[in-house]
Amino acid sequence: MSINAQQFRDELDSIRSDLTRQGQRVTEMASEAFESVYQRDTEKAQSIVARDDIVDRADVEIERKCVDLLVRSANDACEVGPSPIRSVLTGVKVNNELERIADAATEVAERVIRLGERTTPFPKTLLVMTNSVVGIVRDAVKAFGGSDPTLAKAVLASEGAVLQFKELITRDAEERVADGRMTVEVAFELHGIAFQAVTMADHCTNIAEQVIYESSGQIVRHTKGEWVELPNPQAGH
Repeated sequence: MSINAQQFRDELDSIRSDLTRQGQRVTEMASEAFESVYQRDTEKAQSIVARDDIVDRADVEIERKCVDLLVRSANDACEVGPSPIRSVLTGVKVNNELERIADAATEVAERVIRLGERTTPFPKTLLVMTNSVVGIVRDAVKAFGGSDPTLAKAVLASEGAVLQFKELITRDAEERVADGRMTVEVAFELHGIAFQAVTMADHCTNIAEQVIYESSGQIVRHTKGEWVELPNPQAGH
């Protein structure tokens, strides 16, 4: 099927809508995965594991649509300009990051299942950390949906706090194991949950980078402890 510039933009809008729905789906998975941690709700955890297949199917379909759109536009020599092409490439990358966030949420749920009947309380710092991470996921999805580079930069700025939370949780777990308040097995699962929370936040910073790239053409990289926008001679094209 041939394609013109307007049809390209219409199909791109459809892909972005698919990505917004995928982002909402993944945000819900992350939130419920952490809820299952505090509630030790293995049934909820099992439902999250099952929903990962839905995310995977959507991931494959969105990527197929992106590739198909680029192939058709190339075959028909459809001149849409750099910005729409940049948007498609951004969509492919954001799609991948969302799927990986869902994988991390699934890993958290699987750890809840492994914990089973163990009711050893986790440090309150974990609750603060995971609430922050859910907020970061939500903001990253919102920044993409609204093409909002300002919100994307706020997501980038949140990375340091998440890493600090993880360090506090690790030290706390070591102390609890040392004085007998927590078994090594539970501490292992706690560390894994905190690690997956950091992983989610990291994928969110990747989404934020793409939002900034899509809106301005600026390339953002983490250098010497801070986020830096690198000069891009083609940013205005």
